[in-house]
Parts: sequence; C-alpha cells; structure tokens
Amino acid sequence: MVPNGWVKTTFGKITKIGNGQVDPKVEPYSSMTHIGPENVVSNTGQITNLKSCSALGLISGKYEFDENSIVYSKIRPNLNKVCRPDFKGVCSADMYPIWSEDNLDINYLYHYMLGPYFNRIAIAMSMRTGMPKINRSDLNSLSIVLPPLPEQRKIAQILSTWDRGIATTEKLIDASKQQKKALMQQLLTGKKRLVDPETGKAFEGDWEEVKLGDLGKTFTGLTGKTKEHFGKGSKYIPYINIFRNSSVDMNALELVDVLPNEKQNLVKYGDIFFTTSSETPEEVGMSSVILEEIDESVYLNSFCFGFRPHNFNRVKPEFICYLLRSEKVRRSISLLAQGATRYNLSKTQLLKITLNIPSLGEQQKIASVLTTADKDIELLEAKLAHFKQEKKALMQQLLTGKRRVKVAEAEAA
Repeated sequence: MVPNGWVKTTFGKITKIGNGQVDPKVEPYSSMTHIGPENVVSNTGQITNLKSCSALGLISGKYEFDENSIVYSKIRPNLNKVCRPDFKGVCSADMYPIWSEDNLDINYLYHYMLGPYFNRIAIAMSMRTGMPKINRSDLNSLSIVLPPLPEQRKIAQILSTWDRGIATTEKLIDASKQQKKALMQQLLTGKKRLVDPETGKAFEGDWEEVKLGDLGKTFTGLTGKTKEHFGKGSKYIPYINIFRNSSVDMNALELVDVLPNEKQNLVKYGDIFFTTSSETPEEVGMSSVILEEIDESVYLNSFCFGFRPHNFNRVKPEFICYLLRSEKVRRSISLLAQGATRYNLSKTQLLKITLNIPSLGEQQKIASVLTTADKDIELLEAKLAHFKQEKKALMQQLLTGKRRVKVAEAEAA
C-alpha cells in the first residue's frame, strides 16, 4: 500500500545515469580522483584510499561524476557499495554515476540506495546473469514509492545526523586504539614507568629477561576430531577467538563432542594459546590468554597449542596477554615463521624467544592501565553498534513510510 501523499514511480523516471566515457590518460581526467568499487566500504557509504588516475596508471574508459551525484557499484550488488562524493572525479566503468531529477532529493536517494529494500531488489535483479551485476535497464525499471520533496529532505536530514554520530564514534574508536597502541609501546618496553601505589613514586629497577620456555610447558589442542564431531557437546575455543583477541572471549566458544573416556587436554585460567599457522608471517603465532576461572570442561581447537605457566610467581596472566601482543614480541615471533604460501610456527623456536618482565607489582599496574583502555574502546564499540542498529531500524521505517516525519509548513511550501 502506498503511504498517503507518496507516489509510485520508477528509478529511471526520477534519476539520470551517466553515459559516455572519458579517457583517464589525458587531462583534465588524468589528474582527477578515481573511485572504484574497492574504494567504497560496504553498507557505509565511506570512501577510502583515493588516488588520481595518473597515480593508478589507469588506461580504460571511465565515467565522470561531480559533487551532485551518487556513485554506485553495479558489480555484485550484495556488497551494497554506494557513495556520495563531495568532489568532481571519475569512476570505474563498473560503477554508475547517478544524478537526481527535480522531484528527487539527491541525499534522500543516497540513503534510499543504501537501504535494505533497494539492496534486496538489486541483488534479485543481478542474479539473472552469470556475474552478479545490475544493468541500466534493470536499474531504471526498479519500482520506487517516493514521498514529497520536503519529506524526502527531512528524512535525509535525520539519517545524515545518524551518519555523523556514527562517523564521530568511529573516529573516537580509531583515536582510542592509537592511544592504546602508544601506551603499549611505552609501558611494555619500560620507556614509561608508572607510579607504585605503595611508595607513591615511579617503579624502579631493571626488568628480568626470561625465555618463554622457562615459564611453563606446552600442551596440544583437540586430536582425532572430524567435522561430524562439531556443533554439539562440550565447549571449545575456536581458532578465530584466539587470533582476534589478546584474552579469550568466553562468550564466543563453540561445541565439540568429547566422550567421557577420551584423553583430551582441558584448559584453565592463565593458559596461553598460540595459533600455529597463517597466510602471512606477520599473523603467525597470535596469542590469547584465559583471564577467567573456568568451572566446566573447555577444550582447545586442533589448530592451536597451549602453554601453561608453572605458576604465577613471575608473570601475571593479565600482563602477559598484552606483552605477547606488543610490537617487539610480535616482531620476534613473526621472524620465526617458516613457509612459502602458508607460514608455520615452530613450537621449539617459540619457546626460545626472550621476554622482558617487570616486578609483579609493576605488571599489575601496567595491566590495569591497558585493561582500562580496552574497556573504553569496548564501550565505544558498543555505542557504535547501537547507533548502526538504530539507524538501520530507522531506515526501514522512514524509507517505507511506516513512520512519517513532520515537515514545517515553510519547508512544504
């Protein structure tokens, strides 16, 4: 049902898709900024890593766009790559530059094309060909229910406000991560010493140099399991959990079937886990530590191995989880990677790496500061997720007319 005051039309009647290509090898086009599908972040409208045509060495025909247009990737519409550049440039022939007619607000169109309805229809249309792609005729025939121009502008204004809130939060997250990285660089190398709460003065004294192997012993992950064993039974820590997190996320465990008489290693508080292989040397040997007491049977995946400290008299789990992810230690581990297309880590060599550790009191203080930084980032990430979810729900309501906006008489006139 068409909302009151809205009209049913087609994409082709309210837009103009750019036609006629230009040569990126000649001026003024060679100096213009180029946008390709790879420069647009899915579902966000964000544009990244832009360069000129000459810098990219482009030679095939391109489309022109300007600050009044939208640029839309016609290849693989499921990726939902739509952007609203605020400058003149050229785009890949795999994209459409789109302008609005007089009865359509360009900012409303931008939000509409980013929305779930347009994306769903575009995906359905693209499936008619071998390579997922939406052509001009299909795009022009797409049915649209359009609100009056003043309502379009109001909807676009509301959604743009949410976009600004999302962008601001993303910048805060990036800044917080950079700040934490700088803190780790200073605190985990001893360049910056924190205040000892017992003395009121900065911690002093040299840090102890130890080999990882002197602190504990290794153990294996699950053995003898096939795909039929997974998806039911006891909990285990998957590879991706260890790869992504310096401390294990106990809310992101998976299931594996382990019989009562099986000899499999259980994990517990303080255990350290390492990934054994990766596609790049820089990502091999990623570590994660259990920082929670476990009161049930939990296992480790087959593609990682565990390291259990003899005790916590020399190193605290809350500290070593950061130390093993520090720039210096990560560099030492990546140098141990062996392979050509897939890189593996020698357990024996890993145990020989040298760690510099401060007193337990200083370890605790460093861990406390970095944990606080992590919690600040987590709060911002939760806020960002909330903003994105709220905007998604709002788009669903506003762009379909299920929820109407109030337009001032002056705007409607």
